[in-house]
Amino acid sequence: MLKRMTRYLPEGIVRAALDLRKRYSRFHLSLARKKDGITHEQLIQDLHSIGIQKGDSVMVHASLSKIGYVENGAATLVEALIQTIGDTGNLLMPTFPAPGRNKDYLDQQPVFDTIKTPSAMGIVSETFRKWPGVVRSLHPTDPVCAWGPNAEWFTSGHFNEPTPYTAASPFGRLAQSRGKILMLGTTLNGACTSLHVVEDAIAFPFPVYFPKTYDTDLLDVHGRHHRMSTRVHDPAWSTKRDADQLLPLFKSAGIIRTGKIGQANSMLIDAEGMLKTMIQACEQQSITMYSPKGKR
Repeated sequence: MLKRMTRYLPEGIVRAALDLRKRYSRFHLSLARKKDGITHEQLIQDLHSIGIQKGDSVMVHASLSKIGYVENGAATLVEALIQTIGDTGNLLMPTFPAPGRNKDYLDQQPVFDTIKTPSAMGIVSETFRKWPGVVRSLHPTDPVCAWGPNAEWFTSGHFNEPTPYTAASPFGRLAQSRGKILMLGTTLNGACTSLHVVEDAIAFPFPVYFPKTYDTDLLDVHGRHHRMSTRVHDPAWSTKRDADQLLPLFKSAGIIRTGKIGQANSMLIDAEGMLKTMIQACEQQSITMYSPKGKR
């Protein structure tokens, strides 16, 4: 993924990024040699401490590098998450194929293969995509993987929806099932996809979707070909987002808990509470992530 991104960056920034990655790798290698890493047991303890319980349905947005050196890497984190929620819980992760804007991605006319198309959302997401028992929603831009007794329900309504974030999407159904959103070393600005659900739940005040509707090609888990239409966000509006400024609103509504998982600053958000808070804030004060201070 880094190689694809560096094609568009100045040479000086590329050199700095590559140097940072080398130093990061050396640091984690030294921790591994010292056996001084984050263990499976510590991850479970931290997940419990932030508020994840047996039977929870949790959408996870994770940055493995922010946690610190984790013994055996992403697989250890996935195992810890599954053990924490147990057999009655449901674990979900976004497995989006586009490393950048969805519009740019669909302009290339890709064919989304549910089984073969990798996730561009990081090593944790990609590891989970390949995990035994995981199912993936059939969607060209915003597919979600799920594990657990309700995995099929969470993912089955995504296909043929006009946008990726409707009530039938995994994001919408997470709110309906009183699920939780774990921002593990990630920020609202960088990763909280569920914030988009409000855009389809009410008469949203901003034209955030690009006018064009894209016809896309997909292959399901059986290799069968499908066509569906979808809309994507307008990049011009995407640049206006400042979701991190919504944190005081979420804290005052009592829908967010903060803590550390390993070394990663993390947040656990009530998905239903977030949607209700955003609907009320938008309708009463014109507060959105595009206008976090209200409409001016």
